[in-house]
Amino acid sequence: MNFMQSILRKHTRENGNGSLKSVPEPCANLCDETQFNDLLALERKRAERSRRPFILMLLDISPLPLGANGVNPIQTIADQLTASTREVDTRGWYKHDEIVGVLFTELGNVEVGEAQGKIQERVFEGLREALAPEYAKHISVSFHVFPEDFETRELRLSSDLRLYPDLLSSHASKRLSLSLKRFLDLTGSLAGLIVLSPLLITIAAWIKLTSKGPVFFRQNRVGQFGKPFTLLKFRSMFVDNDPSIHKEYVKQLICSEETDPDCDGVFKIQNDPRVTSVGRFIRKTSFDEFPQLINVLRGEMSLVGPRPPIPYELEFYNVWHRRRILEMKPGITGLWQVKGRSSTSFDEMVRLDIRYSKQWSLWLDLSLLLQTPWVVIKGKGAY
Repeated sequence: MNFMQSILRKHTRENGNGSLKSVPEPCANLCDETQFNDLLALERKRAERSRRPFILMLLDISPLPLGANGVNPIQTIADQLTASTREVDTRGWYKHDEIVGVLFTELGNVEVGEAQGKIQERVFEGLREALAPEYAKHISVSFHVFPEDFETRELRLSSDLRLYPDLLSSHASKRLSLSLKRFLDLTGSLAGLIVLSPLLITIAAWIKLTSKGPVFFRQNRVGQFGKPFTLLKFRSMFVDNDPSIHKEYVKQLICSEETDPDCDGVFKIQNDPRVTSVGRFIRKTSFDEFPQLINVLRGEMSLVGPRPPIPYELEFYNVWHRRRILEMKPGITGLWQVKGRSSTSFDEMVRLDIRYSKQWSLWLDLSLLLQTPWVVIKGKGAY
């Protein structure tokens, strides 16, 4: 069945030089941008649970010139995509007037790499036959696989943002609110550093006088969209300690969640032999977290948000776990820190982080900031 019917109504599109040119309106029977990106988001959620991968093919047609005598090359491309793909594959506008997308799901037992090769060969061959050379040379094609680490299982920090247009669109619609959140971060972190400066100096001196090593502990963490940054904390451990203790603990914790839904683990090692006597106190009171106000000033973190993971944690993440580092910038405090802290299981922590992202508002941030001091005073879940 041919789903692509030609519509040649005129509209305008801006050239690279800023002028406007008249072009035929694209095929109306391609899914519109909103519908296509909603379907893409739905397929991501299905793949997170099923672990069955899908392929997103994007064709950038924005540089296409207008055809002679009003011929619409976009219609030809749409017809050819219909002929070279399956009826179950979804074709639509990833970005209206600029990028056409095709979702290839239900790949069966075929390996992703093999499937991508067959799709590329079939689609490219069809486009070369259907389009004149002056059109074909203007089209660029890219392939994107979800889940992103399905084949290699290698640690991959950054996410392919082409697979998350709905998320980027959501952030764009909240631009004003997010700007206010950033203003709150700047004023709050700067005020905190000024007001707490006597305490910060005292803690720094205490650490320096009681154990060898630097005052600050610098650790690589994963920020929003997988962007790495250096997190600052007051040093609570002896220098040259063995990080494999925590890595093995995290592995066992996350893996136990996969096999034991009733796992009641906590996210910090209790009675950690690597922690100094001063370190135990500043961890219990969360004073070790105060230098992260500098990370907030830099824009790497927010006052409120999900806890930023250590890179090696992502090696053991399930696909859906990674959502916690996509939707919001990491924070010093958050829903998990206030409602559960280290007494919750790993999966519950991830669910709280995702819930925060979905329910986020400035009022929620203010509420969590006001609740944090009382949680710190009680010391529940701290070690």
